Amino acid sequence: MASKTNGELLTLAVGKFDVFLTADRNLSYQQDLSSFDIAIVVLVAPSNRFEELRPLVPRILEVLPSAQRREVTMVRC
Repeated sequence: MASKTNGELLTLAVGKFDVFLTADRNLSYQQDLSSFDIAIVVLVAPSNRFEELRPLVPRILEVLPSAQRREVTMVRC
């Protein structure tokens, strides 16, 4: 899926998933996220390397149940 744009990925995800999880902090500037009927969780870390994202897992698990469709939730350490 590396050849898909963010908009294409979001369109594919709507109706199949409840949450779109991404490390792309610019997504909300690139897309009108309110037009996608899916919750969006943005991971904020120094990089998208697994070692940098791993500490976010407890917080991700905490916010997933309450993530709202058409809204962006930022997850930081």
